[in-house]
Amino acid sequence: MKKYLIAGLLVWLPLAITIWVLHSVLGLLDGMFGTIISASQAVLPAAAHGWLESLRSIPGLGVVVMVAGLLLTGVFAANIFGQWALNQANLVVTKIPIVKSIYSSVKQVSDTLFSSSGNAFREAVLVQYPRQGSWTIAFVTGKPGGEAAIHLSGDYLSVYVPTTPNPTSGFFLMVPRADVIVLNMSVDEALKYVISMGVVAPPLPVPAPEPARNLPG
Repeated sequence: MKKYLIAGLLVWLPLAITIWVLHSVLGLLDGMFGTIISASQAVLPAAAHGWLESLRSIPGLGVVVMVAGLLLTGVFAANIFGQWALNQANLVVTKIPIVKSIYSSVKQVSDTLFSSSGNAFREAVLVQYPRQGSWTIAFVTGKPGGEAAIHLSGDYLSVYVPTTPNPTSGFFLMVPRADVIVLNMSVDEALKYVISMGVVAPPLPVPAPEPARNLPG
């Protein structure tokens, strides 16, 4: 009986968690879409309230609107006028107290993570954490900069150590390059390894074939 219960759990658990995550994301997007509708009803005349309210009953419409909005924003930001307008908007936002600190920090992180020329999360490594002799997987995010780099003598790397099973939270460390072991596994494989708490280990890299040797005749 126990064996069959565990076998059934292994079949349904990944599917249930996947559905739960997708349902949570869709619910969040629909909630944001509902907020936009409520704000529109507060501005538009009463004649348009019924039409806007009917949009709430369409399942998944928030996701469609959100994706369309991202695409249109991307098209707008890709041209010269759009870049100028966004730069002007950034200047306005960065002059607002408190808001400028949060916005600037988030923008710098997002620009680094999603930039095609950035080094964030491009390499998986092994580091000793939380103590000497205990190893964990980390992701290289670049090199220390600013005042921190002045106080560090030698070659250092900035790494992000994710937590298990939720890799979105973790720790930022600056460690000597000599104390880092570079892994051959990809970032995706390393994330799977972390999320699975070490259960799903990536396959070992296949060694390159040796060149053929001519035997003496």
